[in-house]
Amino acid sequence: MLWLQPVLAVLGAILTAVVVVALVSLVFRLIARREEWAKALIARVRRSFRVTLVVALVWAAFSVSMQNVAPRGYQGQAIVEQAFRVCLVVSISWLVASLAIYFEDLGLARYRLDQPDNRVARRLRTQVLIIRRLTVALVVIVATGAILLGFPGVEAVGASVLASAGLVSVVAGLAAQSTLANVFAGIQLAFSDALRVDDVVVVETQWGRIEEITLSYVVVHIWDDRRMVLPSTYFTTTPFENWTRRNSELLGAVDFDLDWRVTPGEMRAELGRVLDRTELWDGRVKVLQITDAVGGFVHVRVLVSAVDAGSLFDLRCLVREDLIAWLHEKSPQSIPRTRVQMVEQEPRPAFSKSTSDASGLFTGEHADAERAALFTSSIPIVDRDHVRGVDPRPAKD
Repeated sequence: MLWLQPVLAVLGAILTAVVVVALVSLVFRLIARREEWAKALIARVRRSFRVTLVVALVWAAFSVSMQNVAPRGYQGQAIVEQAFRVCLVVSISWLVASLAIYFEDLGLARYRLDQPDNRVARRLRTQVLIIRRLTVALVVIVATGAILLGFPGVEAVGASVLASAGLVSVVAGLAAQSTLANVFAGIQLAFSDALRVDDVVVVETQWGRIEEITLSYVVVHIWDDRRMVLPSTYFTTTPFENWTRRNSELLGAVDFDLDWRVTPGEMRAELGRVLDRTELWDGRVKVLQITDAVGGFVHVRVLVSAVDAGSLFDLRCLVREDLIAWLHEKSPQSIPRTRVQMVEQEPRPAFSKSTSDASGLFTGEHADAERAALFTSSIPIVDRDHVRGVDPRPAKD
């Protein structure tokens, strides 16, 4: 039977692919016992390599067997070959993308984020993640173009598109203006080093860490496990706080309003004892100062430092709690109080005679009479007819 030869050829190709995959896997598994890169390569490209090898061998075996069965061709040959070609292009694109991602991960493995000073690692990770997305997008575009070129009529469509490129470019530019702005903003963020993955930022009055940077948006992991998604243009047009731009060390303040009887020296010594017994303090800054003393209270400000924002927040809470406990136990007189002074009824004071007559507005000088007359004299009545020159007496007959 003629159809049996292609079937056997396909089964033989599949068996050959299985054998080749088994040999390659054995070699790389032996290498992976000593090298980490081989283990990562197996995990990343195992499936895409198997699919690509099977498709290539099956297509080759089927084509050769069908040439022997039907040298002049067979019904549906174009459709079958087109399907094999599409599958091969897709599988090769998958393999190329997997290899690209593997090499990017191999470079990122040298820079870890769990180190105290990971600024360089965060910058490189941000750039590599952007490059990864661009690489995958480029592979998809090339694969799509390779697939479309195999279908008849694509050349005519391409010619018509090129002929109307002017109109299409204008329409596309107007339609994708905001999208392109976000794409260029994402590339700018990746390579300007203004923002990196795992940076601590304050945006929209919210404190969080940069979790993901894409070509169009940035994901901020808020401290209470919420996610704030912002367009990339937000970080290029709006001011924001980056607490880890150069380093992660920060200063924090703890403020107290205490009574005037507070003893700053003893409180400063207690602050030193609190900081010495905690690992949250990095040993850089330890300051206690009286920054204000008005309104019945003394304003005490404590400045401390920590290696990062999370440690600083916990350190401030610890210092505030321990100093409050110390005030209650060792220095209760320093706790702020509102004082009310109780006095007996005082006698009514005797008022002396006023001396305003000597220097008043309308008395006390020679012009007082004239000035007073301006406000107290009678208002004269003016006769309109007399002003016009008309005789007010009645006319005689």
